[in-house]
Amino acid sequence: MDRISVGTCSWTDSALVSSGWYPAECRDAEHRLRHYARQFPVVEVDATYYALPSTRNSLLWVERTPAGFTFDVKAFSLLTGHPTRPGSLLAELRSLLPPRVRPGAVDDRLSDEVWQRFSGALLPLREAGRLGTLLFQFPPSLAPGPAATRFLHDCVERAQGWPLAVEFRHPLWWQDEHRAATTALLERLEVAAVAVDTVQSLPTSIPPVAVATTPELAVVRFHGRNRAWGSGSKEERFRHTYTSAELAEWVPRVRMLAQTVDRIHVLFNNCCADAAARAAETMRALLDA
Repeated sequence: MDRISVGTCSWTDSALVSSGWYPAECRDAEHRLRHYARQFPVVEVDATYYALPSTRNSLLWVERTPAGFTFDVKAFSLLTGHPTRPGSLLAELRSLLPPRVRPGAVDDRLSDEVWQRFSGALLPLREAGRLGTLLFQFPPSLAPGPAATRFLHDCVERAQGWPLAVEFRHPLWWQDEHRAATTALLERLEVAAVAVDTVQSLPTSIPPVAVATTPELAVVRFHGRNRAWGSGSKEERFRHTYTSAELAEWVPRVRMLAQTVDRIHVLFNNCCADAAARAAETMRALLDA
């Protein structure tokens, strides 16, 4: 288990905060993060997908967590080709935002400027040794092909020198006919592959493939198995309480990855009350057994 860190995708999710998982005395952001860091060694920062991070927050996260604690940070939406609210950008950048953001369609000047602001705000985490990886979660519209490959190359070139992990939301990337090519592409780019657990009965379901594409890190994200994954609201898509049997399916896959990479981050994104935290506790116990 020394190589495997288990945690959740956010410590600030409103459902978690209202669930009673935090002790009553943890009434503010500082005490919640301090409490979380005593329970788990890693967490994903998802707020950075919706708004650019700040240097002040990075400094506070370092101050409020112990040495060895790790933050995986989700890339800002514009950097991955997702729809981006104009209000999430500074006024001087909004004029460069196209009416419809999609992979490869954003002006390079805007992407470069956003990257500089995004990465610059995270320097305190990186310099303190608290940054695990930057998570680039790409939209379902990004299907395998030459345009997608060019976009991936652009993302990696822009983030040169930073640790990256890539999650695909188009199922074709990990289906049998593309699996080897996807693995080889990520190996060439030297970025970690993100394995995902989702419901497997939908056309949009992502195959549960766990492969190591860098020797440093592998990431596994558990999104829940709700059938609303392809069409429901955010709350519906990720609402799921994992059973021990469901989690046990992943134990041999995670242990296999542990034989080939230095570190594995296992993160739970099933945001329904304290379901993610409880699933993380169960998974840790299964891996310890």
